[in-house]
Amino acid sequence: MISPLAHVSPDATIGKNVKIDPFTMIHEDVVIGDDTWIGPNVTIFPGARIGKKCKIFPGAVIAGIPQDLKFQGEDSTVVIGDNTTIRECVTISRGTVDKQTTVVGSNCLLMAYVHVAHDCVIGSNVIIANSVQIAGHVSIDDWAIVGGSSAIHQFVKIGMHAMISGGSLVRKDVPPFTKAAREPLSYAGVNSLGLRRRGFTSETISHIQEVYRYLFLNSMNNSRALEEIEVNLPATKERDEILNFIRSSERGVMKGYIN
Repeated sequence: MISPLAHVSPDATIGKNVKIDPFTMIHEDVVIGDDTWIGPNVTIFPGARIGKKCKIFPGAVIAGIPQDLKFQGEDSTVVIGDNTTIRECVTISRGTVDKQTTVVGSNCLLMAYVHVAHDCVIGSNVIIANSVQIAGHVSIDDWAIVGGSSAIHQFVKIGMHAMISGGSLVRKDVPPFTKAAREPLSYAGVNSLGLRRRGFTSETISHIQEVYRYLFLNSMNNSRALEEIEVNLPATKERDEILNFIRSSERGVMKGYIN
């Protein structure tokens, strides 16, 4: 299953039924899980930890050293979960001393030419469309979707089930369950279609919409809106996820609706 035209370090750990195509180079200190396919012309540097049943397409570079001038050669990793697909020419950098790892979860799809910089943490079931550029220290939670050719500023956080329009400049945090679009990036409603596809009930979606009416449609600042939400809306898992996300935001959240 390993092409004689591939170079695989004897110090790499390769699982069962792994297929490695010609002209791929796998360095030492690499772990590849069972049933994974590594296409041709892929480079996997030291520190890569790749899960089971992954697919890595031609030209991808995994665990390259960070494009960060502060990097001093410290030991660090890239960790990729099971059943994740990494398409052509994707680059994923190792971590730095900050987190010492860059993480991509399970069941993700990173389309062609995506760049994931150092110390990013991407959850599971995330879709990153073509040519998205993700700066260092970004956090993207489970089930988020980022449209093609978007650029995400360093330290930005994107909440679970959020959907970001293609070509967006993401400078502020994007709260969970929302759609984000326009320039500057702003609230474009709740990601209702995505939530229905994932089994959220109409009642739950309506409750999420009501939370965001307070936050983005009632001309209140965030502090006042959060107080009103806690007083007037019943506590649910989704409500509390939104409140905790807003309160923990360090960069501030995207703008409310703009006509």
